[in-house]
Amino acid sequence: MEFEDDSRATTYTTLAAGPDFRHELEIRRSRFITVLRRSPDEGAARSLVADLRREFHDARHHCSAFLIGPDRMVQRSSDDGEPSGTAGIPMLEALIKRVSPAGATDLSDVSAVVVRYFGGVLLGAGGLVRAYSESVSAALDLAPLIQRKRLRLCDVGVPHADAGRLENELRSAGFVMAETAYEASQAVLRVALEDEPEVFADADARVAALTAGTAALARQGTEWIDVPY
Repeated sequence: MEFEDDSRATTYTTLAAGPDFRHELEIRRSRFITVLRRSPDEGAARSLVADLRREFHDARHHCSAFLIGPDRMVQRSSDDGEPSGTAGIPMLEALIKRVSPAGATDLSDVSAVVVRYFGGVLLGAGGLVRAYSESVSAALDLAPLIQRKRLRLCDVGVPHADAGRLENELRSAGFVMAETAYEASQAVLRVALEDEPEVFADADARVAALTAGTAALARQGTEWIDVPY
């Protein structure tokens, strides 16, 4: 499937697919419950706030921030009743400034909500900024992060009986595999490659060697693919 957008980014960092990630801090008797969700669009990000308002209906604040898009063009935050600038913006800054395992500040498609249960001790403006920033940063320190890369998909058609062996061989050789399609007459393996001539040449040679020259790569469109760090 051809990926169509006007993004100039070819890679960024995001949360690994899976359930929401949660982390809790207690700061001067207040509970700060941070929930992170992978959010490909604003609807997904805003649904996290709605979900947590229902779950933690007795909490005083549900502050939020999110980054959306490969180029991080969509950035939003909310203080949700905390003094202006003390919650949402520090949370957003923690997302924006997060350094990935590759050393880049490219986190995106992530929404964060910090649910606060007031503990009776006022933190002051500076204390709130530190608390909300620390809450998001501490959650990100532990959350599972992956790379999201825009890669060229290449199809390889092989007999059903050979599909498992070939897929394992290609994975062992370091190739990124997308979902295999099982058709009536054959299995179609999908290899995700960086769009560079030398990468294609290496993959072509590897497939030819592993199939005794009976199969070849057929170049398709580009897609965003999850790649572990």
